[in-house]
Amino acid sequence: MEQELPGGVRLIVGVDESPASRWALAWAIGAARLHRMALVVVHVSRAPVHPFPEALPVQHAVRAGEEARCAEVINSVFEDVAGGVPDDLTTVAIGRVGDPGYHLVDLAREGDLLVLGRGRRGLLSRIFLPSTSMYCARHAKTTVVIVQQPSPPDDPEMSGERARRFWLRRHP
Repeated sequence: MEQELPGGVRLIVGVDESPASRWALAWAIGAARLHRMALVVVHVSRAPVHPFPEALPVQHAVRAGEEARCAEVINSVFEDVAGGVPDDLTTVAIGRVGDPGYHLVDLAREGDLLVLGRGRRGLLSRIFLPSTSMYCARHAKTTVVIVQQPSPPDDPEMSGERARRFWLRRHP
């Protein structure tokens, strides 16, 4: 699913199946239209990959299956966010297998804009699964934009209402 990358300044957005990723893609589409940049949409599958794929014949089938799934994920996210791939943008879809942070930082070169979504994660997820957005913010040689998933308006703990009530109760 590897396509030829466009020249010039690019806007690279990492997507997956999370709601935060959809917000990041929506932001990236708007920014790409506003600044007339090429949009590079990347999905990296975390499937386990053997370091020597030629040692295991089944590894080629696993990689091919994961790359096909990457294309499905990218198309699904585009359908949800924009009703399909926008016709007015130069768009490239890239699917990779491995560590998402490493591949996103590897694709972004100086002068590009790297856009990622950041959602809410539980304690176990934070312990056992490293944050891709934090990895990219630390290692990228380009500008990184992290789009925070908005909180639901009716959830008082997420909206800050609980913190305001605590503060008012302690400090009248």
